[in-house]
Amino acid sequence: MKPLRQQVMETVAFIEPRIKGSVDIGFLTGTGLSQTLSSLKVIWEIDYADLPNFPQTTVESHRGKLVYGRIADKSILVMQGRFHLYEGYTPRQVTYPVRLMQELNIKNLILSNAAGGINLNFSSGDIMLIQDHINLTGQNPLIGPEEPAWGIRFPDMTRVYDKGLGALARKCAADNDIILREGVYAGLLGPSLETPAETRFLKGICGDAVGFSTIMEAIAGVQAGMKILGLSLITNINNPDAPEQTTLKAVVETAQRASGKMNLLLCDMISQMP
Repeated sequence: MKPLRQQVMETVAFIEPRIKGSVDIGFLTGTGLSQTLSSLKVIWEIDYADLPNFPQTTVESHRGKLVYGRIADKSILVMQGRFHLYEGYTPRQVTYPVRLMQELNIKNLILSNAAGGINLNFSSGDIMLIQDHINLTGQNPLIGPEEPAWGIRFPDMTRVYDKGLGALARKCAADNDIILREGVYAGLLGPSLETPAETRFLKGICGDAVGFSTIMEAIAGVQAGMKILGLSLITNINNPDAPEQTTLKAVVETAQRASGKMNLLLCDMISQMP
C-alpha cells in the first residue's frame, strides 16, 4: 500500500488544477449539516467517489461531496460529509480531509457536528461554540509512523480552538440574534448512544455536549498549525434522570431544521474573517 502522504498528494494533484489561487477556509460538515452553507456560490463539486484515494461516506446523512466556492471575497473548500471511527475507518483515514486541506495550505478550519446536549441549560436546536474537548475514543490520528512534513509529533493541545474565531462567532451570533452556547465537547467512539450512567459520567467530567466525531480532525488540525473553529448543533438533550429515547432520524431532522441558523452565523463569520 502507498504511504498515506503519497495518497494525499495524489488527491491534491487531482484537485489543485481546479482551484483558482489559494483557499481561505476549509469546512467539514457534520451529521445532517451537509447543506449548511446554502449561501455558498458554488464553482464546482466532486463526488468523493471520483477523488483518487479518498475514503467514502457510509452514513446516509453525509452527502459525500467536495464543494469549492465563495462567500463574499473568501474561497472555501467544503467537505459535505465526514468519516467516523465507528464506520471502521482508522484515525488516519478519518483525518484524510484535514491532511488534504493541509497540503493545499488552508490555514482556517471549521468543524461542525451534531451532538447530544449534556448541559441541561441547553435546548434542542442550540448552537454550541466548542471551547475545548475531551477525547474518550481511545484513538489518536498521530499514532503510527511519524510524518515530519505534517508537523511535530507531540503538539501542544492547550489552545485547540482559536480564541479569535471564537470571539468573532460571539459577535456574529449577537448581531444576528442567535443564542450561542459555549462548552466542552466529549468525543466517544460510538455508534451506540450513551447510557444514563455514561451521561452522568460525562457531566461529571465537565462535558456539555457529546458526539462521535470532530476530535480526530481537531488533533490533526492542531498538528497542521490551523486555526480551528468548532461548532456543535445540539440535536437532543441527555437528561440521565429522565432519559428519552432518540434515533438517528430524529437527530438528522433536528440538524436540518436548525441548519438555517448555522448557515446565517457561518456566512456572517466567513464574510468578516481576515
